[in-house]
Amino acid sequence: MSTYEDRLKALRDELARRKLDGFVVPLTDEHLSEYVGAYAQRLAWLTGFQGSAGSAVVLPAEAAIFIDGRYTLQVREQVDGKHWSYQSVPQTSTAEWLEAHAPDGGRIGYDPWLHTKGWVTAARKALAAKGAELVAVDTNPVDAIWPDRPMPSKARLVVQPDALTGKSSAAKRADIADWLTARKADAAVLSALDSIAWAFNIRGQDVDRTPVALAYAIVHDDATADLYVAPDKIDDAVRAHLGNGVRLHDRAAFEVALKAMNGKVVAADPERAVAAIFEALQAGGAKVIEERDPVVLPKAIKNAVEIAGHKAAQARDGAALSRFLRWLSVEAPKGGLDEIAASDKLQALRAEGGLLRDLSFDTISGAGPNGAVVHYRASDETKRMLEPGSLYLVDSGGQYQDGTTDVTRTVAIGTPTQEMRDRYTRVLKGHVAIARAVFPKGTRGGQLDILARQHLWVVGLDYAHGTGHGVGAYLSVHEGPQRIATFGGGDEPLQAGMILSNEPGYYKTGEYGIRIENLILTVPVAVDGAEKEMFGFETLTFAPYDRSLIDVSMLDAGEIAWIDGYHAKVRDIVGPQLDGDSAAWLQDRTAPLLVSGTAPE
Repeated sequence: MSTYEDRLKALRDELARRKLDGFVVPLTDEHLSEYVGAYAQRLAWLTGFQGSAGSAVVLPAEAAIFIDGRYTLQVREQVDGKHWSYQSVPQTSTAEWLEAHAPDGGRIGYDPWLHTKGWVTAARKALAAKGAELVAVDTNPVDAIWPDRPMPSKARLVVQPDALTGKSSAAKRADIADWLTARKADAAVLSALDSIAWAFNIRGQDVDRTPVALAYAIVHDDATADLYVAPDKIDDAVRAHLGNGVRLHDRAAFEVALKAMNGKVVAADPERAVAAIFEALQAGGAKVIEERDPVVLPKAIKNAVEIAGHKAAQARDGAALSRFLRWLSVEAPKGGLDEIAASDKLQALRAEGGLLRDLSFDTISGAGPNGAVVHYRASDETKRMLEPGSLYLVDSGGQYQDGTTDVTRTVAIGTPTQEMRDRYTRVLKGHVAIARAVFPKGTRGGQLDILARQHLWVVGLDYAHGTGHGVGAYLSVHEGPQRIATFGGGDEPLQAGMILSNEPGYYKTGEYGIRIENLILTVPVAVDGAEKEMFGFETLTFAPYDRSLIDVSMLDAGEIAWIDGYHAKVRDIVGPQLDGDSAAWLQDRTAPLLVSGTAPE
């Protein structure tokens, strides 16, 4: 099928053959992963949308694609508005849209291995108002019309050594067993791929940009576990690492195992386990208790070994980014440099030391108006040149065995306008406010979000994404439950050891985008006279900000002191890794803001 119009027609024909009046296509896999393997990229294959989050609904005479504010511009460039209506989330959910658009008495299909139990309940209720029915399919109709659908990865698992995890898999399973005992439960189902990777100290290559393996696990109250993974993905080293306490099974046997847990009390996470898992447990006679995956919080709270590894990875990554920024300062003004060539250079610099395992996500390399597309991905069709008088936004990260990085810098190509400097400085002030925040234990990320937006709000500006997300330890670059956001999360109390991003931004459609991002570690803070336990943030990312975009007159003394102190740390941590012109460049770009001859005009 050569066009997306052909694919949409083919899906409608397949639905008619199955006597379905519609179908819901989410961008996820059977583990509810954010980033998925090629075999699960059904939304992209059907619509052309290349973002990392979204869903679609196809009815006989209309179709809709649902995206959040990060993809408002991108979806219009990639998905044909003649065939698809654009719906914004969370303003409109798939369930709400179905209630308004599904045919009376219709049968709307869904794949129970790709949706949460909560979504199924909401969609079923919404459709009932129309006399319509939500119908679980045995096989996905998109797969039936996708002739060259890739096979799931066959890459083998690898051991993540205890020297980098700080805790053995046996000790982690013992903690889960204690958690189960406290809840009078017999077992817990783990289906989130990063939870399984963390709990068993294994990694994989089954999902681009995230070092996880396609697997399921059931952990029992005696600290043993059953791991369900394709047999040819296990070698002797992994088998020896897992030991006798982990029984290995084919991944295909997982559903059968769930249906065999008659009489058992089984914990499953309604946010991270698909509806099919709950249905199989209930069909088999298990008593299901809905609890958050017991791995989620321990994984988010990094131990001392994970923190040390993260800092080592960040220092290495900061040197690569600084070399790139120096190279960019020389090459971009010459002309002839495009977005893809720039991101390729950055990846090459990260790879130079031989320790880069993968990028942590597809690099966002946006010049001029492309920078205003929050999750832009350059292609041969969309790439722009880095032109004088424009801004260039590069959001990138690396996967190293000792840590996962994520950093954004916005730089001026040539001389920026005063408006660009004003907007950049407002974003920087919000970024610094988060970095300097001190708050009592129990504070949620959502309570801090306003600190990042305040200097934009006072002039009527904002940005349509969260300010911070959690980050894993050589795992997912987007890790819950912690977030700094007023929507889509942000209600998890922040705890010492949690790593988050700090990334406010501003985007002027059709002109430029600005984002400044560092990773930050939640740490205890001593406050004289404090009557509560207090926390703050330690910045982990080190690379200079663009001095030409900073309007020093807009900064107060505390902000100037913080930026100068940060740049001093960049010199101390990154400087020894550079030499020659790069070292001299870094020295200049990290000089105090008010030093004569170096402050921006």
